[in-house]
Amino acid sequence: MADSDRTELDRSAKDIVNQLAAIIRTSQIHDPSNVAVMQGIEKFITLVNALLDSPAAAEGISLEMVGEYFYLNESRVKFSMEYLVNFDFLMREFRKHDLGSVSFLGTLSKEDIQRFLKAFLSASFSSDPYVELAEGLDDIPGIRIAPPRKIQTRDNEYDIRRTVKHTYFNAVSFTKGVMTKIQSGEKINVRRAKRVVQSMVDLLLSEEELVLGMSAIKDYDDYTYHHCVNVSILSMALGQKLGFSKQSLLELGMVALFHDIGKTDVPPEVLNKPGSFTEEEWKIVRKHPFWGVRAILKMKGFDMVSVRSAIAAFEHHIRYDKGGYPERRHPEEVDLYSRIVSLADQYDGMTSARVYSRTPMAPDKALSVMMERAGSSLDPLLFKFFINMVGLYPVGTAVLLNTRQLALVYGNNPTFPDRPKVMVVTDAEGNKASGALVDLTEKDQAGAYQRSIMKTMDPGKYKINLAEYLL
Repeated sequence: MADSDRTELDRSAKDIVNQLAAIIRTSQIHDPSNVAVMQGIEKFITLVNALLDSPAAAEGISLEMVGEYFYLNESRVKFSMEYLVNFDFLMREFRKHDLGSVSFLGTLSKEDIQRFLKAFLSASFSSDPYVELAEGLDDIPGIRIAPPRKIQTRDNEYDIRRTVKHTYFNAVSFTKGVMTKIQSGEKINVRRAKRVVQSMVDLLLSEEELVLGMSAIKDYDDYTYHHCVNVSILSMALGQKLGFSKQSLLELGMVALFHDIGKTDVPPEVLNKPGSFTEEEWKIVRKHPFWGVRAILKMKGFDMVSVRSAIAAFEHHIRYDKGGYPERRHPEEVDLYSRIVSLADQYDGMTSARVYSRTPMAPDKALSVMMERAGSSLDPLLFKFFINMVGLYPVGTAVLLNTRQLALVYGNNPTFPDRPKVMVVTDAEGNKASGALVDLTEKDQAGAYQRSIMKTMDPGKYKINLAEYLL
């Protein structure tokens, strides 16, 4: 496919997904012959038919859902923030109907889409929605559906996990080296930092769950270095949810990695003080955004990424309502990257053990605190995306099941946010378990869930080493 054709496909894809979601949603409220539904149908067939007439879709259009993403003719659909609600809605409808893809093979008419909507709605109430939907579409030659693609279990899963771990700890090691060199007065090369972040971006795009899980690993002794890498991962994962391009994810990862670099100038006896800061010590700590800008401006290979990194280093403690520090004579709106980094910085900081806060906050508790800050300290819209990304029970959360087993959350479940993927770490008697993976959506013969989360727990109280299980 020519580049111009691919560009046309990418440009139309998000609008097609958005409009398909809109007409399904509207038809659930109104009859398919209703004026509002018909207007939506007209917009949809205009989009689809225009694309079907182009070289980009000479053989038809196939909209497929794979994991957490839609693909149009095998090209991943990128979406803007205003489309999030409709994208999530359509994903839920695809899962509800056991649907993998919908293909449009020829010019569509209003009647075709009306009949499709009627079949779609009717199948919603069936015990076998996919079969009923397929039967309802038999006499519509231009529309075909297919079940979800079965993803084969990878023989090299161990190697992939090992690669993710190696990439993460390589980034931690690099960050430690950067800060050590800055403290000794050496200049840092931006190019090597780009290679380190690029490797994280590549893995995030293919192994998002594994990479995001690594951000739950905390290290008390090397808090600053792990914190910088964790903030970089969380920021890039949020950027991915926002539909950032690969190049923008690289920039954002760089910006986040260097956000706290100014702390290299904070005296160790202040930075590592095991207690509350005095007023004078707090004044010193609050200077690290200035020192961060200075450190970044001294790096080799200075470019626009360096400029954005300097901006975020300066702004990441400035609140959404323009308060915070450093104080500015003429407060202006904080940069988007800075607002993203601020979210990730606060979340990782609260959920980590530090010198002056030995007991980390539980992930769900941290989200509750951040929810209270949304609109004042934090960008409320970005926070909605952040919660959608980490889930109601973020990776690393310890939970007690109704079976009295203790488990760790190791993966999000967007379809059932209150039923994440967990691994059991103790049995009902409190004995250590092997870390078996459990599906909280499993039901018994009576249709009741076999296991449910009763409450979150403090893993430190039970001496659970998160790294032992999550790595």
